[in-house]
Amino acid sequence: MKDQAKPAPTVDNTQQITIQLPNRIIERVEKYDKENGNTITGVVIEALDSFLRGPDVY
Repeated sequence: MKDQAKPAPTVDNTQQITIQLPNRIIERVEKYDKENGNTITGVVIEALDSFLRGPDVY
């Protein structure tokens, strides 16, 4: 996630989901969120949004 995609738009309508991730991914997410002043939720939203937009975003 070196290239930062535009943040996902803030939406009033949200839905909560629960996912299980490997510990090594959680550790990387926590490191990334601390280095970038974000939250785990914010990092996951950015990563998922960037992935779903595909390679043509940049």
